[in-house]
Formats: sequence, C-alpha cells, structure tokens
Amino acid sequence: MNSAVMMSLVSMLVAFAIGMLIAPLIIKFLQSHNSVQVILHYVQQHKDKTNTPTMGGIIFVLATIITTLIFSGFTFRFALSALVIFFSYGVLGFLDDFIKIGLKRNKGLRAYQKIISQFLIALIASYFAYRNLYIGSEINIPILHITFNLRWWYIPFSMFVYIAMTNAVNLTDGLDGLAGSVSLIYLTVFLILTIVIFCNAEYLGNTFYALELKSLSIFIAALIGSLLAFLWFNSYKAKIIMGDTGALALGGACSSVAIFIKHPLLILFAGAMFVLSCISVIVQVLYFKRTRKRIFLMSPFHHHLELKGIHETKIVAYYCILTAIGGLIALILV
Repeated sequence: MNSAVMMSLVSMLVAFAIGMLIAPLIIKFLQSHNSVQVILHYVQQHKDKTNTPTMGGIIFVLATIITTLIFSGFTFRFALSALVIFFSYGVLGFLDDFIKIGLKRNKGLRAYQKIISQFLIALIASYFAYRNLYIGSEINIPILHITFNLRWWYIPFSMFVYIAMTNAVNLTDGLDGLAGSVSLIYLTVFLILTIVIFCNAEYLGNTFYALELKSLSIFIAALIGSLLAFLWFNSYKAKIIMGDTGALALGGACSSVAIFIKHPLLILFAGAMFVLSCISVIVQVLYFKRTRKRIFLMSPFHHHLELKGIHETKIVAYYCILTAIGGLIALILV
C-alpha cells in the first residue's frame, strides 16, 4: 500500500482514539466550570442548547496536534506550518469563547480585535506560503489544468482566503454537527487530492516535495480522525459545542490544505456550503440596509431553513450531501 495512504489511515485511527479518550474528560471539566453556551436572545429555536458546554474544539485541536507530531514530528514545514496556523486560529477562538463565558454574553472579542488578529495570522501564513519553495505565488486553475502566477498579489489573495474561510466556517457552526460534518467531507476531498499529488511527485522523483505532501496528508488525516471523535459527542443532540475555538481552527486548517497544494479555487466546490453561509449573511445585511426588508427569515441560510420548519438533522444531512457532491466535482475538475 502507498506509504502516504498507510500513514494517513494510521494517523486517522490514532487521532480518533485520542479524541475519544480525552473528549469525556474535557466535557466533564467544562461542565464543572460552567463553561456553557450562551444563546443569542433572538435564536429562540435553540433555547434548549443554553446549558450545553462550549469550547469543544479543544478536543480535536489537541488530538490533531498530538497525532501529527507523533507521526510527522517537527521536521516537515507543511505539517508544522499547518499545525501552527490551526493552533493560532484555535487560540484566537478560545479567547473569544473565554470572554463570552466570563461575561455570560454571546459577543466575545470586539469585532476589530478579532479581525486584526485574523489579519495578522493570515499575513504570516500567506507570507510563509509565498516564500515556500513548493508553494510560491502560483495557483492551479481547475478545468484548464494550468497554473497562474499571481506574483505579489498572491499574499493579499491568500490572506483573503484565510480570513474568508475562518469566518465562513464560523458562520456555518450553528447546528449540532453541521460545521464538523461539512469540514469532515471537505478535508476528505483534500486528503485524496494531497495523496494523488504526493504519488505524482514521488513518481517524478521529487522526493523532498513528496515528503512534505506526506506530512500534510498526516495532518489532514489526523484532523479527520479527531473530528470523527468530536462528532461522536457533537452530533444531535450535542453533548458539547465546538465554539469559536473549534470553528476558527477548522477555518484555518481548511484554508491551509487548499493553499499548500495550490488549489484554493477548489474551495468554491468542496467548500460550497461554507461559501453559501458567508454569502447569505452578506446578502441579508446589504439587502436589509438598502430596503429595510429581509430576503431570508434569518441568516446564515441554515437558520432560514430551520425557521421554515426543517429539523436540524435534516439540514445537516442536506449540507453533507451537497458538500460531497461539490467535493466530487472538485476531484473531477482536477
């Protein structure tokens, strides 16, 4: 069996096992410290989630970091950089969650504090990608099978991807198991792509690039395994909510895996439901400011579907199915 496939599968299983071991401990700890979700007053349909522990993203953040370091170590830049970005956004989300819990209100960090922090992390991550020998300033164009050199425009483009994705994943995190399930399918698509590119690099004798891709596949697989463990407790009816700790960390990871293999445009397909969440909020706000009327009953779009009477488990299923279809389209395009 291909070495990258084997290591990815083992990493996935180990991360799942670690996640399953630490999840009950983290849930119990958060419950004992009253680290519960504060529901916005206008989201009446979620009143029963008020006492659910939040900051559950700690589960898959820890499990992913431990597993990736076990199987990849500190040697390879792709895995290590993806971990640092993943962890940095997780820390930002943790601070946001901590303030929400401490003040007992669902506001957290001020908007400017959050966006400045996201901007700085995105800048550092984008500069790393730009300067990296195996990433650089080129991106792949699906269908046409060509690369396009953005030159210095690469850094603002990459920053936009990071900031947009972290906020999009955060907006999608509104129902039990929604953001986690969609991210799981998205990451599976990019794991397949990473392994395919690894095989191609190995075949062409580009050994060092192949090793970097192998380390990235270990990171992705570890995150998939960790998310499986998290979803064990987060699927309806959730025993824990990922919070901004998990949502921002996932957004950073989802951005990195696309950026590192030079396929950020595939986010439009594999991450279509994240894009939908983001666009639905933007459209709702702009339309309301212009007309004082709403297009959707509530945004993001999954809340509109809830108010239409669709149960959240159905909505999660719809989002997963559409993400899988988008992922298949992405694979076909490549």
